[in-house]
Amino acid sequence: MADFSEITRITLLAVADSINPCAFAVLAMILMTIIMQEPGNRKKVLYAGLAFISSIYLGYLFYGIVIVQFFNSFAELLKGTSSYIYDGLAVLAMILGALNIKDFLFYRQGSFGTEMPIFLRPKVKRIISKVTSVRGAFFTGLLVTLFLLPCTIGPYIVASGLLAKLGIFAALPWLLYYNLVFVIPMLFIVGIVYYGFKEVDEISGWRLRNIRILHLAAGILMFLVGIGMIARWI
Repeated sequence: MADFSEITRITLLAVADSINPCAFAVLAMILMTIIMQEPGNRKKVLYAGLAFISSIYLGYLFYGIVIVQFFNSFAELLKGTSSYIYDGLAVLAMILGALNIKDFLFYRQGSFGTEMPIFLRPKVKRIISKVTSVRGAFFTGLLVTLFLLPCTIGPYIVASGLLAKLGIFAALPWLLYYNLVFVIPMLFIVGIVYYGFKEVDEISGWRLRNIRILHLAAGILMFLVGIGMIARWI
């Protein structure tokens, strides 16, 4: 049976990661590009969106396996210091939480550790502007995951570090679960665009209007995870 503390930690970290504004922004750009090419083809929007999300899921699953394996590589060397590593991950979660809360109070585009750096954004836009097909959306997603790492990898490092003690095979179901939670908001966005409840520009506008709130929510969740880990509540 899964440990309740493990479920709580991984779920909160994944939720905090899933509401990161930069992931929403990239998905919106993909959908907008497809819509501009074929305004009436909502099925293509659906398939392109799902292809993009699938590639994000697979890409992040790969990164998670790499991070878990990285921690495992030093397991013998760090033997006997697991409590210090645990506390270090807790402090990292609190720092990331504080950075997000700072973005709520004093927002600036491209903030370190919470958003995609400004200098990367034109490169991402150029890559996305070339998407013309569902297959293109998938392969673009795989490439774009690299650009998203600066703003999304923090919570994932904490989660993967916590899972490393399980070993790669036991950690894999948790990584699958984490990434499912991570992409749920993106699936929701694709769904409401496909069914016509909202247009992509409305979603993009909502993201911009609420970007501080998204950072605050992510920050509070991350900070609570860190405090809970330090206090051994979770």
